[in-house]
Amino acid sequence: MLKLTATPLTAEAFAPFGDVIDARNAASFPINAGRTQRYHDLAKVETLGENARTLINIFVSQPITLPLELTFLERHSFGSQAFMPLHEERFIVVVAAPGEHINPDEVRAFVADGHQGVNYRAGTWHAVQSVLEREGQFLVVDRGGDGNNCEEFPLAITVTLE
Repeated sequence: MLKLTATPLTAEAFAPFGDVIDARNAASFPINAGRTQRYHDLAKVETLGENARTLINIFVSQPITLPLELTFLERHSFGSQAFMPLHEERFIVVVAAPGEHINPDEVRAFVADGHQGVNYRAGTWHAVQSVLEREGQFLVVDRGGDGNNCEEFPLAITVTLE
């Protein structure tokens, strides 16, 4: 059983796995006659393979209990997958580097503070959506198209918060 403690999510710590989506630290510029501030290009959307297209979805997730018990991680080899909370939901992020196998010593756990989203790079292993405290709604941007774009790797993990 792999035991992890989720630490605060930072762009630097998450960089090997993808992008942290967070307007608080991003450059911006005014649009729409100055009535809107645009935080531009916050994550790289990847859509690979045959007939690939970008999907925009809303996921509604039920809250987990702690400690979080996981039995597998999943990956999407043909595209990135971004999760942005719509109502400041905190959530746990568990990730491992892309590859055919997962090295348990390299699995990381983070807690997003409700103002942050994540964009998993294509092939990054990650846990299923794990929202804290209350039901969560997330804007999800990912890949549609031909091919099997979801693989699972069995791994027993227990996650607690720092």
